[in-house]
Amino acid sequence: MTQEIEIEYKNLLTKDEFDACLHNYPFPKNGVKQTNYYFETNDFSLKEHGCALRIREKNGKFVLTLKEPHPNGLLETHAPLSKEEALEMINGKINKRDTTINSQLMNLNIPIHALVYCGQLTTVRREIEYENVLLVLDYSMYNDTADYELEIEAPTDAIGSEFFNNFLIKNNINKRDTPNKIKRFFASLS
Repeated sequence: MTQEIEIEYKNLLTKDEFDACLHNYPFPKNGVKQTNYYFETNDFSLKEHGCALRIREKNGKFVLTLKEPHPNGLLETHAPLSKEEALEMINGKINKRDTTINSQLMNLNIPIHALVYCGQLTTVRREIEYENVLLVLDYSMYNDTADYELEIEAPTDAIGSEFFNNFLIKNNINKRDTPNKIKRFFASLS
């Protein structure tokens, strides 16, 4: 079980902007595929609390992550899962073992048994360490939808904000309202 504060900036991109960034920065030729499996309650209790719950499959490993609001960004709590545990959750058998994530959900009055699997989003991700930030380009596919996204992860809000704004200006990219992936996923369901 690990926890971290995530400070990130996001901007949706056009395909041309995405391709230009791939060409102009030293991203790897091939991205890494990862799939997010999203969970919610029937009455959207996680959303009401500003939270999100997912299993991420990447390089054959599965990690359950609860994202919660935090004054400095998002508090992410991670718990590794076996492939069998992940598949059980996706197939409706929610793991009730005593974990920090389960405790945090109970503190939010969200019963573990109320969680349901809602679907998946697959991303091909390319990332590089660049000028004190993690610079990320994502191509995501979900529910007959595809999008392109720039993501900046920074050690502090000041560093991230300055880099993000300068990057958009330097690359002639319009700043766009960019909901996170789980919000885009759920919006695509309606």
